[in-house]
Amino acid sequence: MRIAIIVVKALLTLAFVAAGSAKLLGVPMMVETYDTIGLGQWFRYLTGVIEVGGAILLWVPKRQGYGAALLGATMVGAVLSHLFVLGAASARPAIVLGLLSTFVLWSYRRDMPVISRLA
Repeated sequence: MRIAIIVVKALLTLAFVAAGSAKLLGVPMMVETYDTIGLGQWFRYLTGVIEVGGAILLWVPKRQGYGAALLGATMVGAVLSHLFVLGAASARPAIVLGLLSTFVLWSYRRDMPVISRLA
């Protein structure tokens, strides 16, 4: 199980550092996507910082669950954006990343007082 958690964290890190960096660097596709969403480019920067920061937190002891929760919450927003604005077919990657984030969150639930009381 420990190896599975490390593999999933590595996959999440690669995906979110790549996506977050693309947002922060202003890759044209990301700029267009956020224009379509209609919340402004400031939201692209915020999302990029959250994605890169969440990926880093996945590797900080006693903070892995918080990183996974942050990334999972971001993917909830991404799925909703895809379903209601961008097109439902493109929501699949966000759904998969959200489920992987949930797996990591569940794996580190004991490090998060609010969740550990519920589990």
